[in-house]
Amino acid sequence: MTALYEAMMEKFVFMDKVREPDGLGGWNTVWREGAEFKASVLKDSTIQGRVAEKQGITELYTITVFRNNQLDFHDVIKRVSDGKIFRITSDIKDNTSPVFSGINFGQVTAEAWKLP
Repeated sequence: MTALYEAMMEKFVFMDKVREPDGLGGWNTVWREGAEFKASVLKDSTIQGRVAEKQGITELYTITVFRNNQLDFHDVIKRVSDGKIFRITSDIKDNTSPVFSGINFGQVTAEAWKLP
């Protein structure tokens, strides 16, 4: 039986930051799509989240992934369906289900982000 959180998951890719020589002794930074994984995203609709958004702070999200898909602080990921970019703002080790439990997920917080 598929758990509800699994049914809500969709395809994401890591965005890998790569530095390439510019031919003049420096480099250009480019972002390339990397490994694929499944995740679900929930926008922070709490009062605090809405107030922060009104004050010009970025949109905040909770991202749920399978326990073995470890997301690191400041990883950049992209939702494939619409190209929306997210930057991870927490440590998944702080919010991962124990291995012995029947639940196989971890959660991180993230912000909507634009590639520089």
